[in-house]
Amino acid sequence: MYMLKDYSEDKMHQSLDMLYIDRKNEFRELSEVLLSEKALKAMPNWKEFVLNFSLDVEEAFKTWSGQTELLVSSPQKALTILRQLGHEKTSMNQLAHLLNISYNLSLEFKEIYKRLK
Repeated sequence: MYMLKDYSEDKMHQSLDMLYIDRKNEFRELSEVLLSEKALKAMPNWKEFVLNFSLDVEEAFKTWSGQTELLVSSPQKALTILRQLGHEKTSMNQLAHLLNISYNLSLEFKEIYKRLK
């Protein structure tokens, strides 16, 4: 989980647990899109996977909005995110909904993490 490497493990898990209490439905919704049912059952760290994906979406948004420089891998990363979330969706509204969930989970995680001592 490369996006989580910047966080101390204990504090990250505590923040994730606190976030999960309030955002259980959002985690469930994203996990159903990102992971197959078989993978979800076999993956004990699925919440970390969803959080890592959410942090990735937030980082990508910084590039999309011009807050950070475009990297060589930026187009591939954007396409990967959109393909993962857009699979079997029938409208841009459904895709935007999942992007918003991901982005908000990332922001809330970072705020909780920052407030923990």
